[in-house]
Amino acid sequence: MLNVGVIGVGYLGEHHARIFSELARESDAIRFATIVDIDRERAKEIAKKYGCDVCYDYRDIFGRVDALSIVTPTTTHYEIARECIKAGKDILIEKPITTTVEEADDLIALSENVGVIVQVGHLERFNPVFSAVRSLIDNPMFFEAERLSPFLGRGIDVDIAIDLMIHDIDIILALNNKDEFRAASLEKNNISDNLLPSGRYSAMIKDIKATGAKIMTDNFDTVMAWLEFDNGVQALITASRISEERSRRLKIFQKNSYILADYQDMEIKRFFKDGDKVLQEPFNVKKKSR
Repeated sequence: MLNVGVIGVGYLGEHHARIFSELARESDAIRFATIVDIDRERAKEIAKKYGCDVCYDYRDIFGRVDALSIVTPTTTHYEIARECIKAGKDILIEKPITTTVEEADDLIALSENVGVIVQVGHLERFNPVFSAVRSLIDNPMFFEAERLSPFLGRGIDVDIAIDLMIHDIDIILALNNKDEFRAASLEKNNISDNLLPSGRYSAMIKDIKATGAKIMTDNFDTVMAWLEFDNGVQALITASRISEERSRRLKIFQKNSYILADYQDMEIKRFFKDGDKVLQEPFNVKKKSR
């Protein structure tokens, strides 16, 4: 039996606790063992709600679990994750993995040395909209992503680029590296397929332009970034936590068509040229229960 736990049971951490609790009820292979939070009253409340033990120091969880989620403020991820890895625990870290690339590289190297699994909670990769839109893409030319949110006071210990924009960067990198685009990219960049590891080619970012503003916090609250890839694809990404409304949308422009994907409303529309007309084709996206 796999004993699992959660470190940090704030807004997002409670969702991890809820899902672990549901999985434990559905399978004898999983036991939701323990949660940790420095807020003792909150910890007791969540432990009682989901039927698990409670700790107040994350180091006390090591003897009780085999794997765990780290759902604490981003600035604490590195220290906590490093101790968990050294203790031999498989971990899922809520995005972003750390505040710096150097910290992330260190965790990856340490996990490989110790032999444990480290995953990052980029949940949009598992959004049914992502899976559906991926099958509609045919050699994209331009991506435009928008991820806006009202000011909620969460995730403000880091820039909005790390807190929210990281989702769209991850998605665009994935969509721009579909296997179907490999041959065209190789030919354009004069790269031999047999010179690459496992025969794959990943489009590389060759230029970045970005701007932002610190408005409500000491970190960047709104950011715009322009990316250019070596395969000719370009992307404009906007992220803000001071918007009047919440928006999670992606547009993909390609020859004679563009696709509008709405992660929030779970909708996809494809606009395409048919003779002199522009037609619209909606796609239904099946929502998941979790």
